[in-house]
Amino acid sequence: HVQLVESGGGSVQAGGSLRLSCVPSGSTVRNLCMAWFRRRPEKEREFVAAIDGLGSSAYSDSVKGRFTISKDNDKNTLDLQMNGLKPEDTGTYICAADPCTFLRGLVSRGGRYYSPFEYNHWGQGTQVTVS
Repeated sequence: HVQLVESGGGSVQAGGSLRLSCVPSGSTVRNLCMAWFRRRPEKEREFVAAIDGLGSSAYSDSVKGRFTISKDNDKNTLDLQMNGLKPEDTGTYICAADPCTFLRGLVSRGGRYYSPFEYNHWGQGTQVTVS
């Protein structure tokens, strides 16, 4: 029974950086498929980045080259390094995870890693504000 807790959100000026973390309870990050989604003001939840159980990652076009998703197996955390932040990045960032028992390589095998339906555990979110 996995619970996810995000941290690291805050307010920064355009061009600044933030590092978000997600800590799962009841599981280790290594073999989980995990992702970050965000909900921007007056918009639907959207995919940001994913990393599968084999370590392959993928990004939305809007954040490619600026954001990096990674797992820290020693600390058992999922991280999202966000650089070159823009006002349009403002929103609530939400951590998601799934055991992905039957498709550890969700990203590398071309699975629907960008779909919220692939993840059955969700955090409460952490607010990011860029001005």
